[in-house]
Amino acid sequence: MYQAGLDGMSKRDLLERAKKHIFSTGLNDVASYLCRLNMRYGLAKIHYTQWKLGMEPNATFISAPDETVTRNKVRWENGIGYGGKVRWGDGKDKVVILDVLPNACGMLVGGLNELPKPEEVINAVYEVRSKEVTLEGVSIKWDFHVGNHFIDVFKVVRVADVKLPEYVFIIHGAAPELKGENPKGVGLYYHKSPSLEQMAKKVETPFGTCRVLVDDDAKEYLEFFRFAERFSKERRRLAAKEIFGSFQEISNEIHQGLINYNEAILGCHSFKEGVIYPIALRGDLPAYLVAGKPNFSEEVVEGLGFLRRAEKLGILERLENANIMPHGGGYTFPDMLEVSGEVVVKGKRYF
Repeated sequence: MYQAGLDGMSKRDLLERAKKHIFSTGLNDVASYLCRLNMRYGLAKIHYTQWKLGMEPNATFISAPDETVTRNKVRWENGIGYGGKVRWGDGKDKVVILDVLPNACGMLVGGLNELPKPEEVINAVYEVRSKEVTLEGVSIKWDFHVGNHFIDVFKVVRVADVKLPEYVFIIHGAAPELKGENPKGVGLYYHKSPSLEQMAKKVETPFGTCRVLVDDDAKEYLEFFRFAERFSKERRRLAAKEIFGSFQEISNEIHQGLINYNEAILGCHSFKEGVIYPIALRGDLPAYLVAGKPNFSEEVVEGLGFLRRAEKLGILERLENANIMPHGGGYTFPDMLEVSGEVVVKGKRYF
């Protein structure tokens, strides 16, 4: 058992403790600051849950430069920010924290030899949305128009010696059909699935309830998430084929979801060397195709001022093997100059 007095610590001390486990490479704008403020609550909840489960309470959040807020209200109220990797174990402990709400969102990058006309793409979208389509026995609910999901087409400008077609498109989407109970499993979101909510172990913390799955339940959920990840990739391929016809698949990776039992990426790429990933900023700006290389060397960690803290917490290995990069530009609040703090009223946080 680690730090037996964790339950005797004040809320302020628990939040300060959680703050030390945040390693930010964000841009320090308002969205970045909000992310870190809110993430203290999420990590404090996870730390308390780890302690209750007999684990070492050392969950971390390592952010990419696009750390920001999340559009998902439940995830935000759980104390979870966006634009980084959350880790609460070595990847082998059968413990899944449901508060992060993994959804297998990702982007498909496809190559085209000819530039399609806008009306052709729009008509194709309307046509595919009018069809009854099933995938793996699940009825598809197309969501091209929902939230920040999009379809965009680009002309390629080469800045490296990489063979690419003249044009590429990006389809951004997840697997909304799998959020609740479905023919393939219990669902991804506990607040959309009564059976998942019932399955979850509820740990009461000073900052609210943390929902967690352990042992066989964690195994079942991770296996279902692996299906959801495959499903979301095939779903994007299906959409691309219906809208663009034949294309060259360049990349089709998720940037939101579980890596293993104890790691989740939330709006960032956890890259593998040799794989191409997209970074999409805004509708009026270029997107980029990039390949990752290990970017948290000991020298970089020291230069960022993380080394001593990481060594003291015993999590230097997590930084050195983070291998993350942004998937976009993050949300911004250009009309706000700073965040002066937060207040909690009747269990809700106001910034």
